[in-house]
This record gives sequence, structure tokens and C-alpha cells, in this order.
Amino acid sequence: MRALCGALAAVWLLLSGAASAEPLRWAADAQSGAPYVIHDPADQSKLTGYETELIETLAKRIGRAPVFVQNDWDGLIPGLNRGLYDVVLDGIEITPEHQEAVDFSAPYYRTYEQIAVRRDAVGLDTIAALRGHVVGTLKDTTSQRLLEKAGGITLRSYEDETNAYSDLANGRLDAVMLDAPIALYYAVPDPRLKLVGAPIGELSYGIAIAKGHDALRQQIDDGLEGMRRDGTLRRILGRWAMWTPEMAAFTGDASTEPVAATAWQHWLQATRPTPGWRDRMDRYASFLPLIGRAALMTLAVSACAMVLAVAWGLVLALSRRYGSWPLRMLATGYIEIVRGTPLLIQILFIFYGLPSLGVRLDPFLAGVIALGLNYAAYEAENYRAGLQSVPHGQMEAALALNMTQFQAVRHVVVPQAFRFVVPVMTNDFISLLKDSSLVSVITLTELTQAYVRLSTTYYDYFGTGLLIGAAYLLLGLPFVRLARIAERRLSAGVAQPRRR
Repeated sequence: MRALCGALAAVWLLLSGAASAEPLRWAADAQSGAPYVIHDPADQSKLTGYETELIETLAKRIGRAPVFVQNDWDGLIPGLNRGLYDVVLDGIEITPEHQEAVDFSAPYYRTYEQIAVRRDAVGLDTIAALRGHVVGTLKDTTSQRLLEKAGGITLRSYEDETNAYSDLANGRLDAVMLDAPIALYYAVPDPRLKLVGAPIGELSYGIAIAKGHDALRQQIDDGLEGMRRDGTLRRILGRWAMWTPEMAAFTGDASTEPVAATAWQHWLQATRPTPGWRDRMDRYASFLPLIGRAALMTLAVSACAMVLAVAWGLVLALSRRYGSWPLRMLATGYIEIVRGTPLLIQILFIFYGLPSLGVRLDPFLAGVIALGLNYAAYEAENYRAGLQSVPHGQMEAALALNMTQFQAVRHVVVPQAFRFVVPVMTNDFISLLKDSSLVSVITLTELTQAYVRLSTTYYDYFGTGLLIGAAYLLLGLPFVRLARIAERRLSAGVAQPRRR
């Protein structure tokens, strides 16, 4: 009985510890990067990819629940150092440059660079042979550095691998050189393309960890070593058709047990071109939940940002028009600085720069503040023009009626000026709806990012673009209608010119 109670107590403690264990927050850019981390083409609500399977298995081995955080590729390492998540894995290459910024686990995959060309191309099978030709690759990669070092190559760097291979197939490039796993998933299935040449160079992928987290890095290394020893890593890679002789030599796993490439076949089947219009309509219908969620995020960010822009813009305009000399200078300086710098830089500064000063903002709040403060500068100029359009005699009449300047501005000038700026405000809100696409760089998924994900997964830029365009249009039209209603009501009682 005592032994049974002891066993039950041990189980209870184990379960309690597992339930209270801190989750393992991991980040990647899941917009298109097969086979790393992707949304299942057959079910966009499901996350898949060989690195997804790897981190989920690894998290279980170290007793933590995996929690995914989406971030734009360029923001993955800055977000890690900011503490938004614990680790990053998305085909991150272990390079001296990356090691200066973060620590890495032991490598979990080793591969090489692969050249892809069109079916009718000959002779472009080495880096030396690519001199004098136009070659595409991804930016900030080993492939890019190798091509730059070779010299004599017209290099085009891409944000997304699908665009590189698409340009190759359409004749805009002579070749593409990228990691072998990328070529396997984006060049091999395309009948217009082929892989040529021997493996080029050698690169290793590792799990990126913020510096100073040695205990976590050791846990991850121990978990990866266990996955190598018991064959778990080989089985995951085998399902994605990524178990290679190079990996067998690297891990020392000489097992000949066959592993069916089920995940690879599933991906090929789910992304194949749709043969008929009904299948295509069914696929478009499956996009609607994702587009709906992205539209709600776009609307929420834009609406909150516009409220901030309207309020702060009015303060700036009144300060510039009626404030004291120092206040006018401050308002003018703010407006010129904000209008003279790119919105993207402002978003990145607020989200990634301010934490160095101790200001850490939630991604949604950071996006709203960045958009609102930016558009406030433009709204301020609109309001200033509206204030100037009100005849000066209106202010004099209000002051003659014993109103203070503040009362005159509030009750007489601003209401009249507001009537003139309503149409401009509507246009600005529609512009803000579109500019909200930039918040994707700080982990928010909105309509433009949904378009990138869907179009690059299914190679369908036309139909998907029409759907996303329609979503933007549907979001903007109600506000255009509201603005017209407001214009009519505000113009009620205003004398209209006689028609002759």
C-alpha cells in the first residue's frame, strides 16, 4: 500500500510538473518555405514541415509544450534577442555572422547548394559557368555569398524562393542556386526545370538560441543527440524525402530501414495544379477562413490606428495653428520628421528599437502606435488646411461674443473645418488599410501576408490576388459610404450655390 501511494505521488508530481512547465516558444516564417515550416496546403489551419515535426518532438523530450510564433524572416533573429520567443529554426544557417548575434544548437541538418536551370539549358552546372549570366538566390544566404565571391555574375536576390524559381521558368533568370532542400521542393516538381551539377559547398542548419541561455541550449543538444541515436531524426527526414547520404555520414546512422516519403508525396498532391474550374473554386473556398481572419486583423489594426491618427493629428494641427512659438516648432518638427522617414523604419524602430530603452510593446499595440503616429502627421496637415479654410471673421465674431480663444476654436472653427476634411480622412483611412500590410514584419498576420502565403504555396498569384483585392475593397467601401453620409449631414444648412 505504501509503495502504491508513493507511486501515485510520483505520478502526480510528474503530471503537475508537466502541466506547469514553461512552454517552448519557437519562431519561424511559415509563409512559403517548404519543407521547413509551412501551413499544410491541404489544411491552412495546420502547421507542418520537417522542422515543425522536429521541434515538436524535441519539445516533448525536454518536457515543454511547443508554442509557435509567426514572424517575418528578417525579424526572426531580432525577435529572438528581444525575448519574443525562446528559439528559432527555419533553415537558419550556422555562419560566423549569425554566431555573432546568437548561439546555436548542434547542427540538425547538413546539406549543400544546388543549381537549377531550365530544361533546355546546357553548360550552366558550376559557379564558374554562371559568370556572365543572371542568377537568382535568396538574400543573406550562403548561396548569395558564394555567388558574390565568384564575381562576374548578375545577381538577383529574392525574399521568397518561389518567386526565384518562377522567374527562372519564365526566362527572367538563367539559373537559380539555393539550398538542396529548397530545390527539391520547388524545382524538381516543375517540369520546366532541372537540377544540374555536383553539390556545391556545405552548410549546416541549427536551432538559434539567444546568447546567455546555456541551460536551454544544453537541453536542446541532448534532445537532438537522443533523436539521432534512436533514429527519430532519420524517420522525420525520411518522410520529407530529405534523408541523404550526407546526413547518414554526418549522423553515423547507417540504417537501411526504408522510410516512406509520405509527407513529400502529400505536399506534391496538395500543391498540384487544379485541373478544372470546380476544383479551383473549391480551393478558393478553402481560403476564405484564412482571408476572413486576416481581414479582421487588418480592420482592427487600421481602425485603432486611425482613431489615434485623428486625435493626435488634431492636436498637432491646433498646436501648429494656435500654439505658442515653442509648441509650433515642436509640432512642425514632428510632422516633417515623420513624413520624411519611411513607415517601415518607424514600425521596426518602435517594435525592435524601443526595447533597448526599456519599452516593450505587444505586436498589435506596436503596429497600431506606429501606423497611428505616422498618419497623424498627414492628418495634421489636412486639418491645418481645413482650419485655414475657415474665414478669419468667424474667429473674430466668436471672440466678440465673449468666447475665449479655446471656446472659439472648439465650438466655431473646428466644426466648420471638420466638414472640409472628411473626404480626405476617408481617403487616408483607405490608404492606411493598405499600409497595414507592413505590420507583418512584427509577427501580425494580415491580408497581404495571407496573399503571400497562399499565392506562393499554390503558385496562383492571379486568382488569389483577386480574392485579397476583393477583401480590401469590401473593407474600404463601407467607410466610403459612411463618409458620404457624414458629408451630407455636415453640409445640411449650408447655403448651396444657385443653379442657373
